[in-house]
Amino acid sequence: MWRASVLTLFPEMFPGPLGISLAGKALAGGAWALEAIDIRNFATDRHRSVDDTPAGGGPGMVMKADVLARAIDAAAADANSVDSRPRLLLSPRGAPLDQGWVEELARGAGVVLVCGRFEGVDERIVAARGLEEVSVGDYVLSGGEIAAMAVLDACVRLLPGVMGAAASGAEESFTDGLLEYPHFTRPQVFEGHSIPEILTSGDHGKIAAWRRAEAERLTKERRPDLWSKRRSEAPAKPAGPRGASRNDDK
Repeated sequence: MWRASVLTLFPEMFPGPLGISLAGKALAGGAWALEAIDIRNFATDRHRSVDDTPAGGGPGMVMKADVLARAIDAAAADANSVDSRPRLLLSPRGAPLDQGWVEELARGAGVVLVCGRFEGVDERIVAARGLEEVSVGDYVLSGGEIAAMAVLDACVRLLPGVMGAAASGAEESFTDGLLEYPHFTRPQVFEGHSIPEILTSGDHGKIAAWRRAEAERLTKERRPDLWSKRRSEAPAKPAGPRGASRNDDK
């Protein structure tokens, strides 16, 4: 079973939206397990303090390394064997989460997610407990909980049997480094706009080529960063006649 442990100051936020739709059905069906761990339970003073003022001064508060260490250790101790799950700290300064990383996480045993709050966490806990910092976008949230939900939803939908049809995840945005092609369904005509004729032609070869071309067009237009990355990672094309170079991809 794929296991997720979320360390948070607000365990009541979970499962939240993860308890409905595909993720919720998979959770109820035992495809994955979710444990929300209250970080405050690992404070040792009578006020259950989890934060303190930043060293060197400045605004806000910083989450304490010793409290977080005890919470992380407890999550690992709850595993029935050696806990090999990656430990991720949700942080705007982390590496961007992408589909490749999501697929890697979904293939593993699960994940431990540490949700920061306030100004952040004591830097020493990152190295002390081997945390990987991950970001879900170039913006700042009030805490890591919503970001944790995004990570979990992205992973859970890829677990075996969660999506109704295996092909559902085979052709979607970021597959092969491309955004997904446009979709259409009935009615045939909506406010004067028709479904592209090729999609109702029955010619599956032409439909596949159209979808590929549209995926490439949208990626070039909307995410030139993805397009450039894809081009830079593409294998070199074979030489043309008499060793002439080929440049078919304009």
